[in-house]
Amino acid sequence: MSQGIITVAYVVASILFILSLGGLSHQETARRGNVYGVIGILIAILATLAGSFDQGWIATVVAILIGGAIGIVIANRVEMTQMPQLVALLHSFVGMAAVLVGFAGYVEPLVETTAAEHTIKLVEVFIGIFVGAVTFTGSLVACGKLDGRIDSKALTLPGRHLMNLGIIALCVGLGAWFLMTESMAFGLIALVLMTALAAVLGVHLIMAIGGADMPVVVSMLNSYSGWAAAAIGFMLGNDLLIVVGALVGSSGAILSYIMCKAMNRSFISVILGGFGQTSSSSAAADGDQTVQEMTIDDVCEELRNADSVIIAPGYGMAVAQAQNAISEITQRLRKRGVNVRFAIHPVAGRLPGHMNVLLAEAHVPYDIVLEMDEINEDFPETDVVLVIGANDTVNPSAAEDPGSPIAGMPVLEVWKARQVVVMKRGMAAGYSGVENPLFFKENTHMLFGDARESADRLLSGLSN
Repeated sequence: MSQGIITVAYVVASILFILSLGGLSHQETARRGNVYGVIGILIAILATLAGSFDQGWIATVVAILIGGAIGIVIANRVEMTQMPQLVALLHSFVGMAAVLVGFAGYVEPLVETTAAEHTIKLVEVFIGIFVGAVTFTGSLVACGKLDGRIDSKALTLPGRHLMNLGIIALCVGLGAWFLMTESMAFGLIALVLMTALAAVLGVHLIMAIGGADMPVVVSMLNSYSGWAAAAIGFMLGNDLLIVVGALVGSSGAILSYIMCKAMNRSFISVILGGFGQTSSSSAAADGDQTVQEMTIDDVCEELRNADSVIIAPGYGMAVAQAQNAISEITQRLRKRGVNVRFAIHPVAGRLPGHMNVLLAEAHVPYDIVLEMDEINEDFPETDVVLVIGANDTVNPSAAEDPGSPIAGMPVLEVWKARQVVVMKRGMAAGYSGVENPLFFKENTHMLFGDARESADRLLSGLSN
């Protein structure tokens, strides 16, 4: 296939990827966005294979088939509750690919370069491997934290910021050595040392970030993987890979910024870590406070008598897989004339859009699923708020306790409603480790138990 046709195919694929990102920004168009993305990647793969038909394309096809088969198996086995850690794991693959391609591009470059062009090529190799190594190990740590295999608390070592700066300084020094040496052996030594340091940096950066910031971390690593892919594109001279990497990197960075803004956090402070350590809000630490419990029958009666109900879901709903029962409860209440809506915090769950996907999967109408900024002012006029497995995103400490670790973080102001019912297994703190005084407020009642079982019982009670 001629280079001109391949270039046109790459342009078409790039346009489809842009349309895919646009489609994924709204629930109504998300399915269409996925279709655009799939078609775009198929065009890109076919064009790339056609352009290298005489360069080991059979091995490439075999590798694609093996990787595709593994991907299908994983996709079929992974539950929606495990999607955040799967995304983090997939980011690590991109990072490792950048490292391997970087070393291969240095040892056996596809195109011979000289003078300034050669120097630029070496810079691309070095930066690509550095970003790839940080992404690889950082993503593995994030996956471990999200999966519960690694403690979600922030690891705050003494002098951790100086340690990070020291590692970066050493990498810069190794980069200078790498550019100046004419020996491939010494160049490989510099690359290996830098890769090891970057890997340590990736581990330490994510270990120093607490559980409350994990949604931002996943988005941030998504950005890193995009820039790593762009670096691979420069090394291989592949324009499409550069474009796709830039799209992923920039969109991930923008999403991280949006989420940081929603949490009243600076992006730099999240990267540097130290947030999310176990701490107690002074309002929740009062030992004289007690919680008020409610029975299933009591909650059913409240819901029957309500004119307006807002449901605030969290990660607990995902773990219990209660979304289908909640969807049926919503349908039952709406048939009674109750105005039922869902309030979604930007960082609800452990992945951006996690709750939206679960509700869409349960066939909850898009028009009653509202973002925090759209619904927060409606809580004072709401009869009943049903909090299902949410904790940090409905914590009033953010607004009422200046000494809280989450002070200033915008949250769903559910406590302003006439009645709040919290469906929760127990009194444990949220993922950030911050106690929640919502549970002790006069208008809050607790409905303890598994969210799915409680939802099923509520549905049965409303049917009577």
